[in-house]
Formats: sequence, structure tokens, C-alpha cells
Amino acid sequence: MKILLLSMPDSFEHMPELLIRMPNGALSSLAGNVDAHHSVAVADLILVQRRVRQTVERLVSDIRPDVVGLSVMTFQRKTAKKLVALVRSLHPAVRIVVGGYDPSLAPEAYVEDGPGGADFIVRGEGELTFRDLIRALENNSGYEGITGLSYRCGDKFQHNPERLVSQLGNGEIRPPDRKSRVLKGYTFMGRQVDIVETSRGCTFDCSFCSIIEMRGRNFYTYSFERVIADIRDARDRGARAIFIVDDNITLNVQRFEALCEAIIEAGLHSIDFIVQAMTSSIANHGERLAPLMRKAGFRYVFLGIENILDKDLAFLKAASKNTQREDGQKSNAAIKAIEYIHRNKMYVVGGLIVGNPDDTRESIEANLEFARRYVDWPYIQHPTPYPRTPMTKDFRDRNLIINENLEEYDGTTAVVRTEHMSAEEVEFMRWKAERWMKIRHIPAGLRHDPLHMLAHCPQILAFTLRGDTFRSLLGLEDDRRAFERYRAIRAAERAYV
Repeated sequence: MKILLLSMPDSFEHMPELLIRMPNGALSSLAGNVDAHHSVAVADLILVQRRVRQTVERLVSDIRPDVVGLSVMTFQRKTAKKLVALVRSLHPAVRIVVGGYDPSLAPEAYVEDGPGGADFIVRGEGELTFRDLIRALENNSGYEGITGLSYRCGDKFQHNPERLVSQLGNGEIRPPDRKSRVLKGYTFMGRQVDIVETSRGCTFDCSFCSIIEMRGRNFYTYSFERVIADIRDARDRGARAIFIVDDNITLNVQRFEALCEAIIEAGLHSIDFIVQAMTSSIANHGERLAPLMRKAGFRYVFLGIENILDKDLAFLKAASKNTQREDGQKSNAAIKAIEYIHRNKMYVVGGLIVGNPDDTRESIEANLEFARRYVDWPYIQHPTPYPRTPMTKDFRDRNLIINENLEEYDGTTAVVRTEHMSAEEVEFMRWKAERWMKIRHIPAGLRHDPLHMLAHCPQILAFTLRGDTFRSLLGLEDDRRAFERYRAIRAAERAYV
């Protein structure tokens, strides 16, 4: 069978495409886990944001796929439905499969009987469910026994039982197939980038997290032999930067230390690694862990700081993973973790969430000031009511959700108000502060890859300062006028199809 897998073009707006465009790891993993005699093409549409329709039309015409699969997040739902309708108009006989966070947590959104509806929904981990589905389609057999699958049955949808999450260590999930990618342009700070996964899952219960709603609270790992082989495969295909996408790699600090040592021993430490980490793990183990990370090639560390105020951490249910323990005392771990990272010449991507229900102007400004002082690259988001997360129930119960346009649920558009501030005012504060923090990081980019940064610095500045004019930059115009222009630009950017 011929299979075309698409990731959506909709993106978070934190970094311009000239600086970062990551592959969708789920699709290459799906491609690696269907039976080898099938032909699979993976197209990350984020690489062709300005020519999505033309690219899909070309791929459908060239491949004539039997099956088209789409990986969808909540804020990409509107685009996904437009693409489903487009594919059906081009190739009416095709079977449409949707999967990812949004179809898994809100399958009811994809069961409509129309051009935007799906034929199949893969819920949860997709590799084994999708492989079983392709086998059933190939053999013209039934779907009743495929766990994790929903499928159209006459004028209704049948939802099979959930599939148990894979424990990863038994080799049941095979490595990704990177050669199936048909588009090029993955980049991180001027270097070709890829992604690698060493574990799945998290045992914490943060109220904003879709992962635990999708797969439960658990933590399973791949063998180092597989991980090192996967890193080597990515490098051999041109990657000079690798984002380790684990949900929470620092749940097991000893394992993470051993992974760093394995990378060094394998001679792969010349790669620039990016990783997500808990502040508590870095703060409590950083004296040994941080030097090992740097020696292994880690360069950027995304720290889930979440918030520096205890009351907000309590709402986010993120206090325990942001707590430092020293001499029997507990404190916020962020500053200590950042000190370890900076001491070892790595950069902090600071993940913060502002606009929580009880936030005031003062509490938001406290977090923004913290980011200005300690964070190298800001990744500041607004709490977003994604399907089935505990946060969503809290916001609905308090009548704080002011925007139901899911395409704006991208984390940097405020769609909830606080008890004290409008959503627009919260977003304005973040926007006004964050763009200057990003510009401040340009010298670090110049040191890392001077040719790339010098060649593209005007475009990077233009992206970061969208909405600004010379008048606003010189203080001759109210920043709110520039903010209004930015929001209009951002709205127009969401029209991909």
C-alpha cells in the first residue's frame, strides 16, 4: 500500500523558521513500524507553510496514496479538517486516518459525516495501532480487534478499547524511518536538526499536561543500544543538532547521567543536543549532572520553570517538580538549576506560564522580571484549556475561558482571563517583554553560527518585531498600536490552506 503521512503546518510562534524547524517524530516512527513492503512518505508541512495547498496537491498527485494519515494537535484542528477535505477532493477513494494529541483526547471532533471527517482515529500511541490498521486494510479484514482504534461503521463510529501503553524495552516498537521524509529544511540555529526519543511518559500530574491524559502516569525507557543507534542514524543523515524529546528524561537522573556517558563513549558528543528538564532534578543533582551534560554536547536546556510564585505552582500542580531540597529546607529550584546550567556554559530556555486564574499585573511582572534576569531564551506561554486536562475544568468552573477558537490555542495567544485581568492585557504584557528578551540572545547565536546569523539577522529581527514600526521602536507611538498590528499579523499567519 501507498501511505502519505502529514504533520500540520500550524506552529508555535516562539522562534522564526530561519532559526528552528523540527521534524514530527511521531510520523517517522509510524513509518518505521508499518510492514516493510509498504511505501511510506512523510511530509512535515511546517517546512512549507506558505505553499501548503500546492505541496499537498503535488504529493497526492505523485503518490496516489491509499491511506493519508494526519498528526494533529488541538490548535491545528481547523487546518487538519481543511486538509482532509482537500485530500478527499483530490483523491475520493483515499482512506483518512487522524492521530496525535487532539484526536486522542477529543475523538468526537473527527467523527462528522462530511468532507472534513476521518475514516479512522488512532488514539494514544500510534505505532502498533496504525500497523494493525494497515494490515487490516491490506487484507480486507475487520477492525474489531484493533485496540486504540476508532472507525466509521455505517453512519456511526465504533470506539474500540484503549491500547495499553508500550513498555518500550521489548523491541516491539521499531526505530523511526527517516528516509521516508520527502521534504527538507529542518534547522536549529543554522544546523540541520533531528529528534530522538529515549523514554516516554511522566509520573507527575501537572494540571496543564496533555501527556498524562493521553497515556496515564508512567515512565518507560528504551535501551541505550537503541538510543545510541538512533542518534548515530540521525547524525549519518546530516543532523548536527538533536532535540531529545522525552516527556521527562530527568525523572531518572542516574539513567540520564549514564546516557550522557554513553553518548561520550560513542563519540557522538560533537552534536549539539537540546533537552527538556525539571528544575528540581538539575538543582538537586546539578553538581555532577550538569558537567556531564556539557561534556556530552548538551547546549540548550528547556527548563520547565512554570512559575516562580508558590500559589501559581500550586494551581499548575507543578510545585513538587520545581522544588529544591537542601539541608532539610525546601525552596523554588529554578535559580539553583539555572546557576548549574550557566556555570557549565549551557543556555536556558525558560518555560514559564503566566495568566493563571489568580494572577495580577504584579505577579505576571514578577515572572517576566525573573525571565529577563535569568533566562537566555524565553518560552513564556499562557495557560490553555486543552481537552480533558484538569486545568480546563478549573477554568470552566470559574468561567474564565473567553475564546473558543481552537486555532488560537497555541500557547502564546491568551484565551483565558484571570480574576483580575483581561486575556488581552495578559498577552500584551508577555508580548511586550518577550520580544526584547529574544533579541538579547542574538549575540549568543552569532557566536554559535556567525555566518547563518549574519546572513539572516534582518529576517530574524523582522519576525521578532512583527507589528513594530520605527515610530513604535523610538517610543513615538503607543506600544498597544504595535501590539494590535502584531495580533492581526498572527491571525493572518494561521490561514495555511
